[in-house]
Amino acid sequence: MAYRITDTCNGCGACRRLCPVEAIRGEKNMLHVIDRGLCIECGVCGRVCPVASVKDSFGIVCSLVKKSEWERPRIDTKTCMSCMICIDACPVHCLALSEAAGPDDPHGYPYLEKEKACIGCGFCARECPVDAIAMIGG
Repeated sequence: MAYRITDTCNGCGACRRLCPVEAIRGEKNMLHVIDRGLCIECGVCGRVCPVASVKDSFGIVCSLVKKSEWERPRIDTKTCMSCMICIDACPVHCLALSEAAGPDDPHGYPYLEKEKACIGCGFCARECPVDAIAMIGG
């Protein structure tokens, strides 16, 4: 199920600008809509809506969250197996693989390369097969 914008939308466009898959359409100061076929349920639209006009896939109204308080991935390199699934799962491509950790550990590990680009969706943490990623609030 996709997120949905209610008729209380003021058309500010914040959701449209941050949607990583361009699933939101609408003119300035007009009601915006989410294309259910494109929505990936990342939740960024609900976190940025200043008038609480977005409902999640369960019909719950989303709350505005300051960007500085959005959750960000924290990766435990002791648990991580460097499979890169998290990097592939990120819809905004903000994760990258580091250089090798050193001579005793030839593996690179994912890290948050572009912190400002992160939308706090948590897809990386959900897809991690070894639970090496925790989403931590700002």
